[in-house]
Amino acid sequence: MCEKEKKVYLLGIGMGDPKGITGEVKDVLLACGCVIGAERLIRSVFDKIQQYLSAEEAEAFCSKERLAEYRADEIARFIKNHKTEDTFAVVLSGDTGFYSGAKNLVRALQNFTVSILPGVSSVSYLAARLGISWEDAAIVSMHGQKANFIYEILHNEKTFLLLGTKGQEGEICRKIKYYGLEEMQAVIGKNLSYPDEQILAKRSGDLTAEDVKGLSVALFLNAHPHVKCRAAVQDAEFIRGKVPMTKEEIRTVCLSKLQLEKGAVLYDIGAGTGSVSVEAALSDASVRVYAVEKNPEAVSLLEENKRKFAADWMEIVKGTAPEVLEDLPVPSHVFIGGGSRNLKTILQTVRLKNPEVRIVLTAISLETVKEAMEAMEEGLLPSAKVIQMAVARSRSLGKFHMMMGENPIYIISAGGKECS
Repeated sequence: MCEKEKKVYLLGIGMGDPKGITGEVKDVLLACGCVIGAERLIRSVFDKIQQYLSAEEAEAFCSKERLAEYRADEIARFIKNHKTEDTFAVVLSGDTGFYSGAKNLVRALQNFTVSILPGVSSVSYLAARLGISWEDAAIVSMHGQKANFIYEILHNEKTFLLLGTKGQEGEICRKIKYYGLEEMQAVIGKNLSYPDEQILAKRSGDLTAEDVKGLSVALFLNAHPHVKCRAAVQDAEFIRGKVPMTKEEIRTVCLSKLQLEKGAVLYDIGAGTGSVSVEAALSDASVRVYAVEKNPEAVSLLEENKRKFAADWMEIVKGTAPEVLEDLPVPSHVFIGGGSRNLKTILQTVRLKNPEVRIVLTAISLETVKEAMEAMEEGLLPSAKVIQMAVARSRSLGKFHMMMGENPIYIISAGGKECS
């Protein structure tokens, strides 16, 4: 029997209780020769579906061959080597197009004829139970992976979290309280579709680790989400001390020159109060920021501003660059503010980690400009572009308004896509 003659159905069986299986999926299960899936799903299908079948259907179904397996390559190998059956059903939880193993299975089964039948996802099920729509919601999977869920909760009226990773329940409750998000409404769906189904509605600050433990879905309702198209934080919004800060007009140009993209990893070296770090971290949920700072006073301000703006994916790195950069993830972007005394050493370090890193630095003193020019000559700032900005702000003096000038500043950008 050639591989193309074998037909494989990828079946979404919903939450787990067979009463939620669609009629189309049920028909395929009854007609197929072999049923494959994770042990939990196989057991659920064979143990519970019988109550929804006639006695004759139940007897025929229970006699089918079955394989407890979830790994795509092993499933493909089993089907390829099978000598007698030509129709196989692979059962998958939820919906086949929603965080499903179907994605990897389609690639592994490319030599067979594959059909995909959807099921009911946990999000659509919970939304229906609550009588709400979910097309306008953010959906974040935290099942087996890290996610910037605080960003999504802040920026959306509705945020669904798919839970299930051991140990994450404490992190969720802790961060909700740390960032002052206790007054939202939270709804937790547990054991959805099963007889022991639970739907809990609580104030987010009252959630316990037990509430969000295990395979469950959490919905957070934010009545006042952030609505700005980009972060655009005003200088007056930052908590400030005597630590220098990149001012908003300069910050806007620097962030433009950085050209951050989804999934960016940014080093903000000499982060100061964290104005660049905060805006970068708030620009997109996927951007990771490492705010590097050696000044203890500045580190304290970084922590305060991180908390104030709930910039959860802004990690504060205490110490001196380039030494503290060694153990950080590879950067896609680097911002160096002010005047670092070891600029060239820092540039060498980040370019060793990523030769195509995008670099933006600012210089106020002529000494820093001199070192930057030397770095350009040594090839550490490839295809560099230099601009100078001089910003003046109006100030009221009685009946008159005077323009008061800020220090002129050089902004140097190099590397990354502009270099290619």
